[in-house]
Amino acid sequence: MTHTYQITGMTCDHCVQTVKKTLKAIDGIQSAEVTLEPPQATIAMHHHMETKALNEALAKAGKYLLVENGHGQPATKENGQAAAPQKPTATQSEHAGHGAQAGQQQGGQPSHGHAGHDHHRMMIADFKKRFFVSLALTLPIVLLSPMIQHWLGVEWKFMGDKYLLFALSSIVYFYGGWPFLKGFFDEIKGRSPGMMTLIAMAISVAYFYSAATTFGLPGESFYWELATLIVIMLLGHWIEMKSVLGASKALELLVSMMPAEAHKMDGEKVVDIKLEDLLSGDLILVKPGEKVPADGIIVEGESYLNEAMLTGESVPVKKGKDEKVIGGSINGNGSLKVKAGHTGKDSYLSKVITMVQEAQKTKSKMQNLSDRAAKWLTYIALSVGFATLFIWLAMGKDFVFALERMVTVMVISCPHALGLAVPLVVAISTAISAQNGLLIRNRTAFEESRKITVLLFDKTGTLTKGEFGVTRFESVQTGLDKNEMLRIAGALEQNSEHPIAVGIVQKIKELKIEIPKPEKFEAITGKGVQATVGGKQVKVVSPGYLKDEKMDVPEGAFGIPIAIGTETVVFVLIDKKLVGYIALADEIRPESAAAIQTFKDNHIKVFMATGDNKTVGKAVSDELGLDGYFAEVLPHQKVDIIKDFQAKGEFVAMTGDGVNDAPALAQADVGIAIGAGTDVAAETADIILVNSNPKDIANLILFGKATYRKMIQNLAWATGYNAIAIPLAAGVLYPTFVLSPAIGAVFMSLSTVVVAVNAQLLRRSLRN
Repeated sequence: MTHTYQITGMTCDHCVQTVKKTLKAIDGIQSAEVTLEPPQATIAMHHHMETKALNEALAKAGKYLLVENGHGQPATKENGQAAAPQKPTATQSEHAGHGAQAGQQQGGQPSHGHAGHDHHRMMIADFKKRFFVSLALTLPIVLLSPMIQHWLGVEWKFMGDKYLLFALSSIVYFYGGWPFLKGFFDEIKGRSPGMMTLIAMAISVAYFYSAATTFGLPGESFYWELATLIVIMLLGHWIEMKSVLGASKALELLVSMMPAEAHKMDGEKVVDIKLEDLLSGDLILVKPGEKVPADGIIVEGESYLNEAMLTGESVPVKKGKDEKVIGGSINGNGSLKVKAGHTGKDSYLSKVITMVQEAQKTKSKMQNLSDRAAKWLTYIALSVGFATLFIWLAMGKDFVFALERMVTVMVISCPHALGLAVPLVVAISTAISAQNGLLIRNRTAFEESRKITVLLFDKTGTLTKGEFGVTRFESVQTGLDKNEMLRIAGALEQNSEHPIAVGIVQKIKELKIEIPKPEKFEAITGKGVQATVGGKQVKVVSPGYLKDEKMDVPEGAFGIPIAIGTETVVFVLIDKKLVGYIALADEIRPESAAAIQTFKDNHIKVFMATGDNKTVGKAVSDELGLDGYFAEVLPHQKVDIIKDFQAKGEFVAMTGDGVNDAPALAQADVGIAIGAGTDVAAETADIILVNSNPKDIANLILFGKATYRKMIQNLAWATGYNAIAIPLAAGVLYPTFVLSPAIGAVFMSLSTVVVAVNAQLLRRSLRN
């Protein structure tokens, strides 16, 4: 049997490995898969095990807690079937704490991996508080440090100044440095020393050596190094934790698409019930403008349903009796009676949510280069530092000299430069990218954008505007201006929510034409609308109406190559005489063609995947000169398309804007969301195009390449510097040349300056 639990207390990949290792070591557990985004564990057991027993084991490894899926029970799978969630008992709710509360979503829907996010937010707040407190104390520490005063050519001395410096630094060390000290103990306990070990050792050596000099040991103090290092590392971890929290918001936004209640019909009565109480087979009423609460079949009524956020179809779809509706779609201006079909976990939207979750869990991530370099620096610094101490003692040198050599090694290998090497480059590139219409959410994906070989576009709202707009309108009546024809037609459309009506009215507003008021307005079932305007009978009708009335279609109404199959044409009649036509379409963005050419110039193949029909897909593909297109595809099919490309060795970027794109954005190596699209797409994606300009993706690729080069340069400098400086600090050239701790600190500071200046040069690279 398999259980899925949410986890609180995890903040990094090290936490993930610790939890996974601890769970797998428990007798009775067959396997355990643990993810940070979302924070959860999927555990295969030989037999059912109480959550309390699992949490007791995790408590020994750290402050980790399994929360039972936000419902008081783990999501259990046996023979491929998921157990129905149960209501939490009082005891379970207390045990789950704020994690359980976070798991409850609108309409009683499952949390899909979000229990424990309140805990994560509290940890972010804690890092933020520690950062600002430490930053406030760092300024007086720097000004009171003898080394800094010497560099500034000043001398601010007063009675007890060194003890005040010690006291302030002690607060920074124990309060600001506590997360790293705790991380150090966790890493040592788990026998996997890493970045936390290096940071803890650096600040501890600086602190205790400086404290010793304060109370009598000859030598220089390094309190300012201690304080600035802690401040920088707190800032970096705070930013990283915020990005982790934001990575899973897609699931919350998906769940929120469903209404909290449904209007259940009990005979002629309508009763409002909670969504979780809705059963398959129930008859429900969907009022105009409301969201459809469940997948089902229409048994009465007809309306236009906006399914763009679910299927990618750009135009609201007219549906009537015996046709299917999708839960989460938005009803137009007609009332519907729907027989509920799939509800809860079986619904279309729930399956989309699950696909997003699975894609996030299995998505590969490039290991951060600075972490790998820091790991090696950890081993080198520790080994060389302690070896230096013992070798000099063995050679007969006194303890103070040997300790001074070890401290110099520790200080000179302090990871200031290494800590700044990547984050500073990312901060600068992210800021400049934002100025150019790019918001970077996932820095790893941004770095890897240089590898893109295939770019898969969604059509609606990406290559096209995502709006049903007027493309052409003409008068065929002598003496009737085409703007006047449009004005008269607008009188009938101004009070309608039909997508064609909205497009026509929008065009009239753009032209600043005043719309007259209609009289005796009524619909022509399935054919259009009619009303009296200025004493004349006016009709706006479909081509089917002309066919039924045996009226000829005016020349030019159809026939433009790009318009075939992509445009909807309506006709205007005044007093039963055809006077003009209006063509509408989801227009291709004017910048799309140039963007496609840029990708081809950079040897990137461009494809399109859309929920629209094949005729529309082919027309857009031919117009833009794409390498290929996929039409009438559903969300899971977009994911399959990406997987097929990846299986062929392609590095795939996906660009989209709707909920239907969320699983594909998560599956792609780089997910790029159009900023004008839905929040869920933006939260699932790695990168967001603020200005909805496809050409910004070309800038993304160029930015990614320049950023990667700077990171490699900085990492090469930071590690190369240590390769030379550490032996000198250890005293390999003694007595000809020896570095004092003070000079070691200067060199360490110089390496940081070099890294910072090189990162600033990135501004020039990106602007060019």
